[in-house]
Amino acid sequence: MQIGEFTVEQLSEGFFELFEDGTFQKMEPSRLDNLKDDPNIGKFTSAIGIDPLLIQTKEKNIIVDPGLGWGLDAGSSYRNTSNIVTNLDIFELTPEDIDIVILTHLHFDHAAGISYVSDDLSTLPTFPNARYFVHREEWEYALSQIDQENKLPGAGYKLDEIYKLVAEKRLHFIEEEIFSPIEGILTIKTGGHTPGHLVVKMKSNEEVAYFMGDLVPTEYHLNHYSMKQVDTDAIQSKKAKTLLLRQALKENAVMFFYHSLFRKSGQLSRDQHKKYILLNP
Repeated sequence: MQIGEFTVEQLSEGFFELFEDGTFQKMEPSRLDNLKDDPNIGKFTSAIGIDPLLIQTKEKNIIVDPGLGWGLDAGSSYRNTSNIVTNLDIFELTPEDIDIVILTHLHFDHAAGISYVSDDLSTLPTFPNARYFVHREEWEYALSQIDQENKLPGAGYKLDEIYKLVAEKRLHFIEEEIFSPIEGILTIKTGGHTPGHLVVKMKSNEEVAYFMGDLVPTEYHLNHYSMKQVDTDAIQSKKAKTLLLRQALKENAVMFFYHSLFRKSGQLSRDQHKKYILLNP
């Protein structure tokens, strides 16, 4: 998809079943055909997609939220699973071609794909030539959760492999509320889901798009707030969501969603009942 001069592609690691303890299980897509009859999904588990974003400018290749990264580690039992590297191969890109990685937050379903364990059991960056960006408040909050019982359902923090990347100064900590790693790309600190949560705004030739991270993880969440149990600050999350969607509507922006099962992107609009809807961009 073109957003001005940016080429934006949604990658996919597939469909997953998320359990309340934060564990993931690969899910057969056929189960989505009969969600109402499924004894688990919607009752004891949630079905989600995991869809990193690839943004290409004339000079740079950018990844937003590189996903779980299943299959990358030495000895992994998921060697045949779609991951960020196999996705890039479809577009004739290698991990070495990536210049910038933006992390909306550090929950492992968004961030685990930034590194992998090699055959000699060393932790290595998945994208060896990239600069990695995350908000400092997110990193500090993640550190504060070490050895703390995860009281929120859903994915949590797994920092073991990230420590080395921090020690090697590969992670760049954003201090500002609004930050631009390159022209036309902005990170906007929203908080809410996590204290340092970011969304990513793209603007080129007056065309605008947003990648909403877990502030608005699916198209379903445009009009419904069902994140209370997994957000660290529900009031801040709802406030940020309201303001950003209002602004995105004014801009006729395209929305990209990380966890959607069905409608993964579309141009934001409203129907006759003032409900947010997505149009084909």
